[in-house]
Amino acid sequence: MTDERPAAATQERPHLTTDGQDFKQLTKAALAWLQHHQGTINALNVYPVPDGDTGTNMVLTMQAAWDEIRDSPEQSVGQVAHQMAHGAMYGARGNSGVILSQVWRGFARGLDEKQAYGAQDLALAFQEAQATAYKAVVEPVEGTILTVARAVADAATKAAQRSNDLLHVLEQIVFAAHETVMLTPSLLPVLAEAGVVDAGGQGLFVILEGMLRHMRGEPIAEDVELAEPMDLVATGLAPGETGYGYDVQFVVIGQDLDVDVIRQRITEMGKCPLVVGDPSMAKVHVHVPDPGVPISYGASLGSLHDVIVEDMQAQYRDFIAGHRAPLPASPGGQQGESTPEIGVVAVVMGDGLAQVFRSLGVSAIVDGGQTMNPSTQDLLKAIESLQAEKVILLPNNSNVILAAEQARKLSKKPIAVIPTRFVPQGITALMSLSPQADFETNVDAMTSALDEVETGEVTLATRSATINGMKVANGEIIGLHNGELRTNGKSVEKVVTALLTEMHAAEGEIITLYYGEAVSEQDANELADLIQRKWPEQDIEIVAGGQPHYHYVLSVE
Repeated sequence: MTDERPAAATQERPHLTTDGQDFKQLTKAALAWLQHHQGTINALNVYPVPDGDTGTNMVLTMQAAWDEIRDSPEQSVGQVAHQMAHGAMYGARGNSGVILSQVWRGFARGLDEKQAYGAQDLALAFQEAQATAYKAVVEPVEGTILTVARAVADAATKAAQRSNDLLHVLEQIVFAAHETVMLTPSLLPVLAEAGVVDAGGQGLFVILEGMLRHMRGEPIAEDVELAEPMDLVATGLAPGETGYGYDVQFVVIGQDLDVDVIRQRITEMGKCPLVVGDPSMAKVHVHVPDPGVPISYGASLGSLHDVIVEDMQAQYRDFIAGHRAPLPASPGGQQGESTPEIGVVAVVMGDGLAQVFRSLGVSAIVDGGQTMNPSTQDLLKAIESLQAEKVILLPNNSNVILAAEQARKLSKKPIAVIPTRFVPQGITALMSLSPQADFETNVDAMTSALDEVETGEVTLATRSATINGMKVANGEIIGLHNGELRTNGKSVEKVVTALLTEMHAAEGEIITLYYGEAVSEQDANELADLIQRKWPEQDIEIVAGGQPHYHYVLSVE
């Protein structure tokens, strides 16, 4: 990386100082330029599930900062900077917004009592900005907005040593910010894998570039081509065992608040903790499975304001569904979605189960299952209709696997058939599908996941028979464990409980009941209550599968 970007060649006189009103205009320009590039920054989100897109969060944070100083008559740049930082803290959204607010908080500290700032003052302000931002994060990660903030501070210091021209210093700051953003994938592996730069770092660069454009007298509304920050695609991270949980944000207004103690307590509650503030106000952000815990704690400290609670698991599902292109409806398949690189085709029967598969990222659904196996042509048509370059195929039935393999051989696309014999295996495989991983890695992960779930099926015997020494009568309720007949009886409840015992439900963590089209929601809830009493340590989930022929499909994980 070079040390210095060439200065503008047409400046008649140097910019030596900036006062409060000048800084207001810089802030306004920064916000306008950030808004102009909001969509591009949103597309860089890693935190694939949005707790709020990075670009939007940063825009809303800067908007709050601008609102605080919009009508300020202050001439002192220190006073205006403090007003701006105050607004940013109150209006901060998401991790990126909170860190940005801390950048401005440190910046304001560095300008305490300043009527105007010169080059050296600006450099000291950015040094304080990066130090404050790093301190606000419990576990700082390089390759993020923090790294860009530090590079900005270093560039400002070096430039101020060479020149007292603020325009020259800001040019060097923006140049360093841009180059550091381009380096973020080499510092943070998840970015390299996803093929993106850090969204927060890009946002900070755009903010500073907006200021520079204003100082140069360049139009803010007019679009100019930015250097391509690698591939502007969105990606996401796979959820943990408990899903993504909830994103909780709030402001506490109180007296004698101990920010360090609050930060320690919030850190113990969940992930991605951020706590910033002073003895009279603290801004809190954390990801937790139970949003009531941090909110109750915050209420015990003082008055709560700007409380935000967002379901990140639901956002994750929306993200997965939203980043697939629509697939035209075709016989044997329903309208689905696909990614440019990897698509997923699943064989599913039942509207509820189809919706589950779509929510987990399936590109196309082919109607089929027990008693209605799709043909090779049905599968091939679904595969070839996708825009995806590569396709993963989930047959979800032992009687569909061969047809799936045949379709794989006939297709010109690279196809991987994951040998899912049951619907729960398909769902478990999809939970291992990572949008940021390559095709081979996903195939390996999804195949390995098949042994992590036990499957049960409850249906009616279509004839009298003796199987494995077990006699069943025509019309009797029977239960199968991983495709093998294991139990029978006169009532669904007794067969389900016997089958779950056979499936070692006591050793699992989650028992899921997918109830069929012939089962009412009330009956499913009553059965779930019975199961909960028998296995009180397990989590019981109920899903309207809508599958024909089978009263219940069960899974134990």
